[in-house]
This record gives sequence, structure tokens and C-alpha cells, in this order.
Amino acid sequence: MSRPARPPGGGLTPETEALYRELLSGAVVNAADAAADAAPEECVRRLVELGLVRVEADGRVRPLSPRLALESWAAERELEALRARESADRLAGLFAERTGSGARFAEVLDTAEDVVRTFGAMQDGAQRSIRGFERGSILKPDDIGPNEWQVAGMRRGVRYHIVYESEYLQTEVGLRSLRSSVRAGEVARVFPGVPMKLAIADADRALISVPGREGNGVMALLVHPSMLLDAIIELFEAFWRLAVPVGAAGAGGASGGRDAGTVASEPTPETQRLLALLSAGSTDEAIARDLKVSERTVHRRISRLQELLGARTRFQLGVQAARRGWL
Repeated sequence: MSRPARPPGGGLTPETEALYRELLSGAVVNAADAAADAAPEECVRRLVELGLVRVEADGRVRPLSPRLALESWAAERELEALRARESADRLAGLFAERTGSGARFAEVLDTAEDVVRTFGAMQDGAQRSIRGFERGSILKPDDIGPNEWQVAGMRRGVRYHIVYESEYLQTEVGLRSLRSSVRAGEVARVFPGVPMKLAIADADRALISVPGREGNGVMALLVHPSMLLDAIIELFEAFWRLAVPVGAAGAGGASGGRDAGTVASEPTPETQRLLALLSAGSTDEAIARDLKVSERTVHRRISRLQELLGARTRFQLGVQAARRGWL
């Protein structure tokens, strides 16, 4: 049995999920008819690749339970995460060995002033993008939102793609920082176990920051074009592919978003039952009957779980729930 392909960026597109939901509700779709329209044909092809439907001999598209596809895809992503963390360990070893040896591809910055100045200069000089990992400010733990260089950079068209450590977003400072940065135009994603604080300017330089010796101040490694820089960029891209996108809605407002207390209280028995029914392919109407609530309540609970886990679609919700062991 072939393994479902990994969707780029995570999950189904809204159009593909809509078609899958129609099939679950009993709609009849024929592959030959879908081929007459490029968009439905692409949706059917995607669903077949993911193992969510099969095309019968008569051309009818029949939905399959999403559980196997979700578990297979989640397992593949966990393997990618393991490989990414192994790469992070190797890079951390290189960093530990770099204590001012004068290598041409890297410079050790051992004062907070040097780190801040270099970080600002990298952002000022960026032409296309700043990519990075965010675990919270080492120097100023209470700092919130985009810094002045980031604001100026985004105004001139520099793209900011940042992966946030999920534990950092369980803090009030982290969540407020995410919200304000996304509102300013940053493209954010979230993933557990982000290995370091990192900034990459275009593809020219990278800055890895860690707490200073004995917890005093900050140290950093400024990496110039080299095989090490290439490896750091590949590491970022691996985490970026694995991370869950956070849009303006996912970032939440003053009363929205994910807070530590809410996440810690899940999954409740009701949540686990709801997720199990979803993964079994039940319609919202069937779920409502099983839970003895209205369909509107089902929709509201699913939307809340999507926001809580940073999932844009129900497919992503299933992946995130499986990753956390909620299914």
C-alpha cells in the first residue's frame, strides 16, 4: 500500500476539503465529470494522493476514512521533525566548538552590544527576507512585538517568515508578541521544540543567539556564506515545512487565541469524542446527534479547537490532534 503524499505547507486546501465534506455528506462525484473542470479534477487528484478517496471502476469517487491518512502523514512529519532536531544537534555541536578560532565563515559575538548591533544591521541590510526561529528575547524577556528594524524592513517590502516555539506562546508575552507581529505583516508559524533563536538575512548571513555563560547576557555566532550557512538555511526550511501556519485569525484578538490554561485543560472527554467522530468521517449532523447538541454547537467547538491548535482546516486539526496524542 502506497504512503499518502505529504501536502505542501500542511493539510488540504479549502476547496479540496469542501469537496471531501460533500462526499462525506453523500454527494455523488464522478471522476469523468470532474475532469471537465480543472479545479475539481485537481481536488480529486489531491484526495486520491492523500488516501482520502478512491475512484471506483465506474468512475465514482468514494470517500475513505481519514484516520489512516492522518496517522501516516503525522508519522512522516514526526520523522522529519526528528531529522531536523538531529541536524540542530549537529549545528549546536559546531557552535560549541566555535570559541573564537578565527574561521572565515563565522564570528563569535560575546557582548550584548555586538549582538544587538549586528541583528539591527542584518535587518537594515536585508533586501528580500528575514527568516528565523523565535523563542523569546534573551536580553529583554518582556519585549513584545516587532522591533523598529522589522517594522522598517516590512515597510520596504522585506518578508519576515518566523517559526515560534509553541511553549513561548503559552506565555502572555509570547502570545502578545505573536499577535502584534502578525498584525504588522509578519508570516508566522508554530512548532514545538524550536532548537535555537535564529535570524537569517536573505541567504547571506545567519545569527544564532544563545544565553551567555552562566546565564549572563547573550552570545551569538554570526555565520557568513559557507556550507554551515547552507545547513542552517536547510534546517530552517525543514522546520518551516513542519510548522503550523498562523494567520490573523489564528493569532487571535484580545479575547481569542491560545492561552496556557485552555490548552492545559484539553483534551476533555467531549473533545476526544468529537475528534474521534471527525476522524471516522462522521458528518456534522451525525456528530451533533451523537453528542446530543446542535450542529451550530458542533461548528463552534470545531472552530475553537482549530484556533486552539493553530489549524486552518479540519484536516490540519486532525494532524495536530494526532501529534498531541488526542486521538
